[in-house]
This record gives sequence, C-alpha cells and structure tokens, in this order.
Amino acid sequence: MSIKVRYFASLKESLGCSEDDLVFAGLVSVRDVWRYANPQQPLPDNILAAVNMEYVSLDCSIDDGDEVAFFPPVTGG
Repeated sequence: MSIKVRYFASLKESLGCSEDDLVFAGLVSVRDVWRYANPQQPLPDNILAAVNMEYVSLDCSIDDGDEVAFFPPVTGG
C-alpha cells in the first residue's frame, strides 16, 4: 500500500522535509505512519492529523492511496 505524507508549518521545518512517499505491507494507523516516517522523532503532543483533507484521530486506519497530513497545534494570540 502506498501513501503520501505531508508536513506543515513548524513540523516541516523541524523535520527538514515537506512530504514523504511511503509503502506499507499491511493495515496501519495514522500513528503508525508517523512512527515509520520519523523513527527518531517522538510524536509531538497535541499534533493534528488529516487523512484526505479531513481531520482524524491518530488511531484512524489508512487505505492505499491515502494522503496523510500532520500539523502542529494551532495557537493564537
């Protein structure tokens, strides 16, 4: 199964890339995608995730061809 992963805002800067193309052999969750794509980086607290442009929980299952996006928490002031 192939998926595209996109990173936005400060995540893009801290990881040094804006996207990854990944291949998995079985069923995975959004949380698994982060762990696989960023094995040296812990999952940030309060991270937001979307699958195919819809916000989802980190336990959401991923299907072949999905796009997973990660966003840092939004703060205002």
